[in-house]
Formats: sequence, C-alpha cells, structure tokens
Amino acid sequence: MKRETAGLLSPDLHPLWNAAEDYTRVVLRDLQVEVKCGIHPWEKHPERPNRLVVNIEMFAPALAQEGRNAATIINYDHIRDALKAWPARPHVPLLETLVEELVRLCFQNTRVAACRVSILKPDIFNDAAGAGVEVYRRRPVT
Repeated sequence: MKRETAGLLSPDLHPLWNAAEDYTRVVLRDLQVEVKCGIHPWEKHPERPNRLVVNIEMFAPALAQEGRNAATIINYDHIRDALKAWPARPHVPLLETLVEELVRLCFQNTRVAACRVSILKPDIFNDAAGAGVEVYRRRPVT
C-alpha cells in the first residue's frame, strides 16, 4: 500500500483531486426505498422489507458555462429509476451488493470521476439511528 507524503501521493498513484481545478458534485440525497435485504433472521420476512435511506454523490471536472447542456450534465434519473424498482427485487443478503450496483450506475456516465454511495437502514436497531455501508470510489485509471 502506498503512503502519502506531506499530503502528496506517491508518483505511481493517481491523484484524487487537483486543487487547481474546479469540480461539480451532483447529489441524490436521502432517497427512501423499501428492499428485502439483510442477513439477520428478522430481515428475511418477505412481508417486512427494510426501509433504506440512500445517498449518492457524483464528482466530475467542472465544465465552462458555455459547455453545459443536456448532453454534458451528470443526470441522476437512471439511478433514481433503478432505485424505484428495488422493492420488486428478490432478497439481497448484503448492503454491499446494493452499494456496488449503485457505483456501477454512477460510472455509466463517463464524466463521473468519483462517487460516494451510502445506504443506511434507519430502523434496524432500537439503540442506533441506523446502520449501513458507505463507499467512496474513483474511476479506475485506464
């Protein structure tokens, strides 16, 4: 594993962000959906799906105002549409499976350089506000 030195990445690692560049962050926040998911016995009853709260952030290099149009923006509609279909899907044991599915959807847009995806189960434990998974992924350098 490479280490950071004085805030700079090793030369063989792709830098996360360039502070001299502008970026755009597109957000889909607190979308709620019911999904049959979980590994605990009480989560496997098909008549009682889990309520999930999904947050997605997609990061892309900013475009100049004159370069922005419907073809160049980062559109989150396809991700929202996929989430709306989740209640009909079969039981999924792991939230990680759902998170990685959303990451793949984020990277369908070639402008997206990185994304953050989190899924929280707000109703799973009485003594916690929620439990879940969050990932931050950068598009692999080709």
